[in-house]
Amino acid sequence: MARRHSRQDPCADLHPEDDAPAAAPACWLCGRPTGKTIVWHHPVPKSRGGRDVVPMHPICQQTLITNFTNSELQRHGTNVEILLANPNIRKFVDWVAKKDPDFTATIAKKQR
Repeated sequence: MARRHSRQDPCADLHPEDDAPAAAPACWLCGRPTGKTIVWHHPVPKSRGGRDVVPMHPICQQTLITNFTNSELQRHGTNVEILLANPNIRKFVDWVAKKDPDFTATIAKKQR
């Protein structure tokens, strides 16, 4: 029976020959490619039964959490168009579109 791995490098098939970096997933909210830090966000909060996760920038997730309650996020579900209809979110996405993928800033607190 033939060996599956060579003796010199038992993990040779785990390392791709070409060192091309994998394409960064796009942020669910703003659509920009994600940077070094990716937050896996639950569009429907886990406390409300959400299981699916989507990639986001940390600043995009902070903005989303600042502007919506868990019950509002549950109602909107995975429909990002409804979230983008919010004037605060639309203003943020237009502003952050020109920023670097690893850009971070302080987000204002919830105003309720």
